[in-house]
Amino acid sequence: MPLIESGGIQIYYQIQGQGDPLLLIHGLGSSSRDWEMQVPCLATHFRVITMDLRGHGQSEKPPGPYSMSSFAGDAAGLLLSLDSFPAHVLGISLGGMVAFQMALDFPELVSKLVIVNSVPDLIPRGIRDRLGYWQRVLIIQLFGLKKMGQVLAARFFTAPEQEPLREIFVKRWSENHKPSYLASLKAAYGWSVRDRLGQIKSRTLVIGAEKDYFPTGDKEAYTSLIPDARLVVIDNSNHALPAERPQEFNKVVAGFLLNEF
Repeated sequence: MPLIESGGIQIYYQIQGQGDPLLLIHGLGSSSRDWEMQVPCLATHFRVITMDLRGHGQSEKPPGPYSMSSFAGDAAGLLLSLDSFPAHVLGISLGGMVAFQMALDFPELVSKLVIVNSVPDLIPRGIRDRLGYWQRVLIIQLFGLKKMGQVLAARFFTAPEQEPLREIFVKRWSENHKPSYLASLKAAYGWSVRDRLGQIKSRTLVIGAEKDYFPTGDKEAYTSLIPDARLVVIDNSNHALPAERPQEFNKVVAGFLLNEF
């Protein structure tokens, strides 16, 4: 099992393909295996590196607290250990937050930046935001990770024909390590780099799903704060965009990274 020490812990990773390095960073409660519909396509153009964030998948699960800086430091350490930098960095949801942090803390390691269904902060701005956070914590504490997976799967994969995707999602979600999941959730809550977006040096693509729970309007607002950034919104899609619409997603990502637009 390929492991590298980074940030004082063992980080699991895999590499496929040849070319410029491309690091894929998964979302909260996910793992590197959830890029299975992206890696074969992207590896025809790039040296694709997938990793499990600390507390996730096959990486080490140290006690919390976790932080966005520690996640970004782990990813940076991985790239340095593999001598794979500067790398294109793509992150979804929590992984997008980690990618933002990397682009700001380790600009010399990041070539192009791709942010998918994510935001540059999770500052609660009202009762609804606070309730959403505590609702997730309570569901996990009272009913377990499988129940949380069922709730999220119903939001992410809404079409009847997506039942196989829902089943896979719930099965994988239930395998999470609860203390690590909660520590990762807490790391995101209250975090922000919004006031630093003007410092990002990487050419940036923001990809949004039309029906994502992070609103398109917010993505438009923060994209405008990044010096060299553009937003692409994929119609009739939800938060788990890479799994739901892999062909369209892969085409947009490859086109951007290959300078086709």
